[in-house]
Amino acid sequence: MKKIALMLFACALFATGKVSAQPRWVGTWATAPEYTGDGDMPRTTNLTDCSLRQIVRVSLGGDKLRMQLSNEFSDEPVEIKAVYIADALDSCDIQTKTARYLTFGGKKNVTIAAKQALFSDEMAYNLRPLQRLSVTVVYGKTPKHATSHRGSRTTSYIMNGVSKPNKPFVTTERLDHWYNIAAIDIQSETKQAIAILGNSITDGRGSTTNAQNRWPDFLATALGGTKGVLNLGIGGNCIVRGGLSQPGRERFDRDILGQRGVSTVVIFEGVNDIGGSKKNYEEVAEVLIHTYKELAAKAHKAGLKVYGATITPFGKSFYWDYYHEAVRMTVNEWIRKTDAFDAVIDFDLIVRDPENPSQLLEEFSDDWLHLNPNGYAKMGEYATSFLKK
Repeated sequence: MKKIALMLFACALFATGKVSAQPRWVGTWATAPEYTGDGDMPRTTNLTDCSLRQIVRVSLGGDKLRMQLSNEFSDEPVEIKAVYIADALDSCDIQTKTARYLTFGGKKNVTIAAKQALFSDEMAYNLRPLQRLSVTVVYGKTPKHATSHRGSRTTSYIMNGVSKPNKPFVTTERLDHWYNIAAIDIQSETKQAIAILGNSITDGRGSTTNAQNRWPDFLATALGGTKGVLNLGIGGNCIVRGGLSQPGRERFDRDILGQRGVSTVVIFEGVNDIGGSKKNYEEVAEVLIHTYKELAAKAHKAGLKVYGATITPFGKSFYWDYYHEAVRMTVNEWIRKTDAFDAVIDFDLIVRDPENPSQLLEEFSDDWLHLNPNGYAKMGEYATSFLKK
């Protein structure tokens, strides 16, 4: 009888909202995995029997986390002897007292099969909002072509042999790519995340290496650790077809809907579809609009809010011609007026030159296509006014 009474009491508390929801996984950092061609592999090694130290900047803090590793674009398994994380200091240095080894089914080592991804076990860690985290992967045998993210905008460090937290990390090569790391989740009862589908402007082309000044970084800083900000931009990416890596439409389920704890999606793609087109311009606009509708409907079906972002100007860049500009204007006008999105983030409006609307403000760009840190700061500040809600 006592057991039944306790159960009824617990049910009554839950019904009145006095019992907290169960903790769930929420993304604090993520990147979009890609196939790694020869030009994006390290110059001196294929990573076999090496240690790789990579730096990421999280958005949410928490006391329990897990990491997702990906081998999804490799044709061979990757052998990992160990992975440990630590608070990052300058360059490749770490705060050694914070170092903790991840485990996989209770073991330090794991082999990830070709075309697969996996999560580490849950682990206690004092992860602070907006902190830089070092992730050191100690490899055994590795594929010829790794799964990576080319546009890390942070420096990764390679060491021959096995790295241990309390020993100096002896760097033999530096490069600006991430390999095999895909996401970090924290446990939270209340926090939510924003997943951003984008191209190089979201990935951070034109930002400062190691300065964490992409527009999603400015957004995360302004939100102050209240929401996860997941940057799923890929340089050169298209949303429909062509470009570099899987088009946004193909990777949407994995890279956006597959993230944990997401409440809001931002769709900010299309400039490469337009800039790379050579004919049938009306069809380009129609297919872009159809794809936005398709992805927005998918996100809404999953119970998520969807924000559409207008395509920023590219006048004076190598993408410029009158036909491309006409497509951009047509698509942006649709984005502003459609009811397919819950709201519109009008990046075009806030970064364009008022006197030359087909061009970026000169102070915001160094190449007339991508933004610089000043432009990204403006975009992040503007996006915050929508996404803090």
